[in-house]
Amino acid sequence: MSQTSEGTEPKAGAEDDGGTRRDFLTMSTVLLGAVATGAAVWPLIDSMNPAADTLALSTVELDIKGIELGQRITVKWRGKPVFIEHRTPAQIKKAQADDGAQMPDPQADKDRVKKAEWLVMVGVCTHLGCVPLGQKSGQPRGDFEGWFCPCHGSHYDVSGRIRKGPAPKNLEVPQYTFVNETTLLIG
Repeated sequence: MSQTSEGTEPKAGAEDDGGTRRDFLTMSTVLLGAVATGAAVWPLIDSMNPAADTLALSTVELDIKGIELGQRITVKWRGKPVFIEHRTPAQIKKAQADDGAQMPDPQADKDRVKKAEWLVMVGVCTHLGCVPLGQKSGQPRGDFEGWFCPCHGSHYDVSGRIRKGPAPKNLEVPQYTFVNETTLLIG
């Protein structure tokens, strides 16, 4: 065996212990660095999530059993008015009969509703963001008995489709589901 300069023999496995210890220290340092980086970056990533008050407004659950046939109501969702109408059989028939009419943004009535008797749409004119009239009784409903935006003269039909005026699109239909027969969830 070879001797060191001090006259002693190297211990068996001493080099392996040093390599193992060095590997352990390297891995520990890398792991602690990754944890420290994650802890420093997490507040930045978490700040990109919506605030609790915003999340609370992201959905609206509504009991619809008290809405009479032919009645229109307005609820607020994400700061916008949402028009909900419990349509009569005559309104449904008229909306479906108008499916083939000339429209700037053609769309069948069945594509705008999940249940024919319930119409749900965002009550914001697609021209310049006004709120159309026609939700309350006595308000003008336009040439097609739906909604009328007096700011620039857009006329919507009983399905919320643009029929006349400068608005380029139909009133938007938001994401919604029927939780059960009497509960509507918007958002």
